[in-house]
Order: sequence, then C-alpha cells, then structure tokens
Amino acid sequence: MDDQDQELVDVDPYDPGDGSLPVYRWKQAGHENLATRRQLREMGLRRGGQEPVARIECRGGKRFAWLYRVDLAKPKFAMTLAKEAALDKAMAKRQTCGICGRRYFHCIPLKTLGSCLECFDGTPADPSSYIAPPAPDHQLAA
Repeated sequence: MDDQDQELVDVDPYDPGDGSLPVYRWKQAGHENLATRRQLREMGLRRGGQEPVARIECRGGKRFAWLYRVDLAKPKFAMTLAKEAALDKAMAKRQTCGICGRRYFHCIPLKTLGSCLECFDGTPADPSSYIAPPAPDHQLAA
C-alpha cells in the first residue's frame, strides 16, 4: 500500500440522515481540524455553540458521534468556588447513605438498594471507601 492510498478518507456525502453532513467511517476521520465533544473537552475546549460539521460512525454504523471544528471551539469555562460548591452538594446527595449518613467516594445505588451495602445487607464497609463525617460547624455539602 503506497502513501497515496493511506491518505484517502472514506467519506459518504449521502448522509443517511438528512444528507447535509459528510459521514466518516470508524477511524477514518483523519482530519486534524475536526473533533468530537469528548476530544474537545480533553483539549480544554468546548463546542461554543457551533453546529456539527460532520458525523463519524462507530463500529458498524449503529452508533455515531458529531464532529466539530477545532478552530471554532472556545475555551472551557473555569471552575468557580460557587460551581465547585454546587457540584459537591449534588455529589454529596448521591454519595451519602440515607440510613447511616456515611458519605462514600462512589455513588450509592439509591434507586435499587435505597442505602449503602452495609445498611442493606450487613456487608461491612471498608473504612477507606467512605469519607469521615464533617465537623458539626462545617457547612460545605450540607
């Protein structure tokens, strides 16, 4: 296989959706100026309101991801103390057992079990798997 064959990109101009976007096959997008939302996030960028310019089909065409132009992407918003406090409060709700009050480092299956495993079936919790309860005067994630 020569260099010319390796540079070819399999593009389907007849998008099975509405036909307005090119479709790249799995691992053949090869364009340095296109990235998925996840790839943009890894670069410290966000899509910045732009519409997708292409689509990449993942393994058999059942799943796909939108591609965005990197040169039009904007920097991610900085995390502020207020945002961090709000995120910690939301995570505390998902990580705290309603029965024993322990806050774990992982989310508790509240919909299926309703509590941590120790409260549900008596399985002992590893002390390294939960966070020590805060002092009474501590207000973060309360």
